[in-house]
Amino acid sequence: MKILHTSDWHIGRALYGRKRYEEFGQFLDWLIGCIATEKVEVLLVAGDVFDNGTPSNRALELYYSFLCRVAGAGCRHVVVTAGNHDSPSLLNAPREVLRFLDVHVVGSMAEFMEDEVVVLNDSNGKPELIVCAVPYLRDRDIRRAEAGETFEDKGRKLVDGIRDHYRQIGVAAVARRVQLGEDLPIVAMGHLFTSGCRTTEGDGVRELYVGTLGQVQADIFPDCFDYLALGHLHGAQRVGGSDVRRYSGAPLPMSFGEAAQRKVVVALAMDCEGITVQELPVPVFQKLATVRGDWKRISERIVELKKDNVPVWLEVIYEGEEVVGDLQERLRELVDGTVLEILRAKNMRLVERTMSRMATEETLDDLTVDDVFARCLAAHEVPQEQQADLVTAFHEAVAALHEDTSQGDV
Repeated sequence: MKILHTSDWHIGRALYGRKRYEEFGQFLDWLIGCIATEKVEVLLVAGDVFDNGTPSNRALELYYSFLCRVAGAGCRHVVVTAGNHDSPSLLNAPREVLRFLDVHVVGSMAEFMEDEVVVLNDSNGKPELIVCAVPYLRDRDIRRAEAGETFEDKGRKLVDGIRDHYRQIGVAAVARRVQLGEDLPIVAMGHLFTSGCRTTEGDGVRELYVGTLGQVQADIFPDCFDYLALGHLHGAQRVGGSDVRRYSGAPLPMSFGEAAQRKVVVALAMDCEGITVQELPVPVFQKLATVRGDWKRISERIVELKKDNVPVWLEVIYEGEEVVGDLQERLRELVDGTVLEILRAKNMRLVERTMSRMATEETLDDLTVDDVFARCLAAHEVPQEQQADLVTAFHEAVAALHEDTSQGDV
């Protein structure tokens, strides 16, 4: 049996205001071809199908069009779980219809654990695989809030809730295997942050996990899982060095910080001898590049890129000592009439010069939510000894906001 593990498509995500539907479409077209070429029978999508809880009509069209085409590529089953960016209700709404296409969707934590255990049949109707389709586990689903609890108490209860959920679903999967009377492999899915794994600047994960809040250790996953297909982190990586516990990563770079990452999907071949894992590289559909340094370095690098005559979206960060007040004009002249496009230009010298107030060329796109909150604390002259507790409370509020906005019904 051949399985393909992918996650974090983030259909609908923009990059500094630039829509990327063409890239998403090209990736999904490539994925259809990959499924056909590799003879994939089961496709796993481990969360964050969309970039937000209210995807556009075009984003929805790309998603449903792909699901309609995937069966024609020879794939018998698709299992989709929700991530923290997805609306559980939106993903769940068509699941009864999608089941007729052998697309199995789990948008939210099920009331009964058995409903997250999906048994997949081969072409003869015989069970061949058990999938523990665990979606993103929301704080409100797995932790009961109590008055007076500390930040550490909340983090501990959250991790305990996640651990207990995986323990229970592992028990349910093994019980189902015994009931079927077949020695079926068990694959688990999840959308979470495993401690010790890498994050990337600009992926949004760092802002959600402060200290150890919501981070889990690799040992929370039961040994009965033959493979663990995770989503949430955008860089493909092993969990705890294991070849069968992995993040597939995002297939497209979601920020300039991810531009240098090697993007992949993970192919599994299962037979009586075990599991063989292979990373399949995803093509670059839109090249991104960051150019930084003084004006001499920036202008030389842009001239080099112009010679290649390859369309590139650029992030330019000026770090020279000279104050350049007309940076935008200079850059426009450099790329005018070329296939290069500058999506973001940040004048670090101007930012330093204006200190805490926002520079004329700086926008909210240049700042993280942490940057904005830090400036608020400074503007209101909050004493240093009070800032730590306020920052902790702020991060809790941001994490809760991300959960609320992804519901789609709020």
